[in-house]
Amino acid sequence: MRRLGGAVLVAALAALLVGTAATPSAVASEAPAPASAGSHSLGAPAEDPVRAAEYWLDDYGVRQAWQTTRGSGVRIAIIDTGIGKGPVEFEGAVAGGTDVSGQGTPDGRTPVGAVDSNHGSWVASLAAGRGTGPDTGMIGVAPEAQLLSVSVGFGSGAQVPFTQQIAEGMRWAVDNGADVINLSLTTNTPDWDESWDEAFLYAFEHDVVVVVAAGNRGSGTTRVGAPATIPGVLTVAGVDPEGNASLEASTQGITIGVSAPSEDLVGVSADGSLVLWNGTSGAAPIVAGIAALVRAAHPDLDAANVINRIIQTARPAGAATAVPDPLYGYGLVDAGAAVSASVPSVSENPMGSLEDWIRVYRRAPAGPAPEPTATPIAVEPLPQADVPTRPGSPLLPSENSLLYGSLPLGAATVAAILVALGVTAAVRRIRMARDSRTSSR
Repeated sequence: MRRLGGAVLVAALAALLVGTAATPSAVASEAPAPASAGSHSLGAPAEDPVRAAEYWLDDYGVRQAWQTTRGSGVRIAIIDTGIGKGPVEFEGAVAGGTDVSGQGTPDGRTPVGAVDSNHGSWVASLAAGRGTGPDTGMIGVAPEAQLLSVSVGFGSGAQVPFTQQIAEGMRWAVDNGADVINLSLTTNTPDWDESWDEAFLYAFEHDVVVVVAAGNRGSGTTRVGAPATIPGVLTVAGVDPEGNASLEASTQGITIGVSAPSEDLVGVSADGSLVLWNGTSGAAPIVAGIAALVRAAHPDLDAANVINRIIQTARPAGAATAVPDPLYGYGLVDAGAAVSASVPSVSENPMGSLEDWIRVYRRAPAGPAPEPTATPIAVEPLPQADVPTRPGSPLLPSENSLLYGSLPLGAATVAAILVALGVTAAVRRIRMARDSRTSSR
């Protein structure tokens, strides 16, 4: 792989860490300026150092895919901090935009955020940057695709709740013709707000490919968090330039779909300056660009089959033995194969169904409360209730046992006694009479 020489790298500028529910992540440093005349050997063609730094163009089959398409006719929505207006790399690339944070401008082109405002521009340049010339400047994976800029405010300064921003941004992107949506952000928790159910379903129902970043260990994400846990999205993990899982600029989880470069990435800032940066925030737009290439080359494919082509043509990665692997997913993404390989079609999204998940794990909606009647309704009185009786001990006589048991039995007993007494008296009288006759003789 081609690497930048030490002379063109400078000290790291800042770490924009994802630690809370609404921040993107990156580690940035200045990228090389164009080489001066005479710095190359006589007679040798001078390769633009910026293009030379984009090692993923060759190593991940992007230039091979360009032989078929460069993404013309496809729209990629970047839901992020906003795409800057100044860089020449974005001239003619941005087809529209909006702000959902309450901090930016209506066109979504004014970056928001005090520290990370360049993040959206870096992401957009990787997906569909135009370069500064035919062979110079930062170029994206799908350089003929159009971009939609949705500016989102991260952190406590946002005027609109973060979950609401994402939901509104998703719906706006779908309504404005997005074929691919990129979300280079994480909440660091596997669960998501119920408002996202409807927003992501809206995208899936309108045949949009949703690509999301897995998150970074270096910023505290040890496991993938939402939106990377939402069924149906294509979650992207990060690898270093050698294709090994990045120790800092990636994470792990069972929802990872594919892996892409997340280290030594070139990005265009909002003011046009170039940086080198790290993070799955950069791996995701590389895959979003590949999704755009696939959609341009195969306009008849639905979103499920676009995702299926990307994961089925991924190359084996690292020491992964199982597919999907918690570090690499289905492997290292291959743009050339995703565009040109023969892949059987599928009828369902291989990354899962959000609709099925909602049916299983969300509570069924309660019915509407009954409306009170305008006039009272007369109800007939209930019949007189029986007088309750106190339960007695089975060892003591009850009313029924006395009436039907003890009294008759007692009467019979008394009668028997009286009969017995009468018989005894009669016998005694007979005996007395007999004794009297005997004595008179």
